[in-house]
Amino acid sequence: MTQVTRCQRSDARKRFWVERLVIDVEVFRGLIREGRYRLTLHAETEREADHITAREIREALLSDQAEIIERYPGDPRGPSFLFLGFTQEGQPIHFVCAMADVAIVITLYRPDPQHWVNWKVRREGA
Repeated sequence: MTQVTRCQRSDARKRFWVERLVIDVEVFRGLIREGRYRLTLHAETEREADHITAREIREALLSDQAEIIERYPGDPRGPSFLFLGFTQEGQPIHFVCAMADVAIVITLYRPDPQHWVNWKVRREGA
């Protein structure tokens, strides 16, 4: 996977994706299926720290139970969202992603069960 350290988009493109933050999971997964996704350097660092393999990334991004659980349209770096997917072994992985010409994985991690309810809702005070 190629690393993306910086992605610049025009204001028009940013407006488009802010409006599209009602992102269709299938559109996002279509980019993944086509291999049109990249990991940032930060995502690669987190992937290594959490021992997440390239196979697990692809499995989780394409899993049938995958869904967008939070949206961040006002993120100063550009609109993004939190995506939950599961490996074939049923292990959850969270991905913070953005979209440009490709899907960009900004960061990823194995969520801590003490901080999440059903991997989807943040626990209060966590």
